[in-house]
Amino acid sequence: MRTRHAREVEALAGLVTYPQADYAARLAACRGVLAAADGTDGSLAAFASRVEGLTLEELQERFTGTFDLNPACTLDVGWHLFGEQYERGAFLVDMREMLRAHGIAESVELPDHLPHLLTLLGRQDPARAADLATRAIAPALDRILAALEGQDNLFEPLLRAIAATVAQTRNPS
Repeated sequence: MRTRHAREVEALAGLVTYPQADYAARLAACRGVLAAADGTDGSLAAFASRVEGLTLEELQERFTGTFDLNPACTLDVGWHLFGEQYERGAFLVDMREMLRAHGIAESVELPDHLPHLLTLLGRQDPARAADLATRAIAPALDRILAALEGQDNLFEPLLRAIAATVAQTRNPS
């Protein structure tokens, strides 16, 4: 049986993937999962209100502009940690092995893609999840959020909600 926290991080992972026709349903489902104990300080609600009224095409355009065309906001966690250094290759290999060990299918994205790692957090034992959150995911999120500071970016509240949930992984109550 998956834990509540696993459902939370997996639901959030679905919101940092390229928007498709089911994005509104994924957002509603995520809000439902996080509703009972929303430790995101309203960030997810703020994101939902910003998304409301946007067409799928507008959402896709903003997603691409934020995460694909701006290297400082890439969702490839290893890039934030290592850039193009050799260590990133080793990190990618480690992430691929962890994904396989936990039955997480890779997409067309690299194994260090944030949605993959969020799903992994929910499937690892608490100590390993805390380690991954602390040494990789939280620092990458900090860098992305710093790059978005002062831009009033559509996805900034979502990233803050993810950061708050990742913080719960690092420091379970």
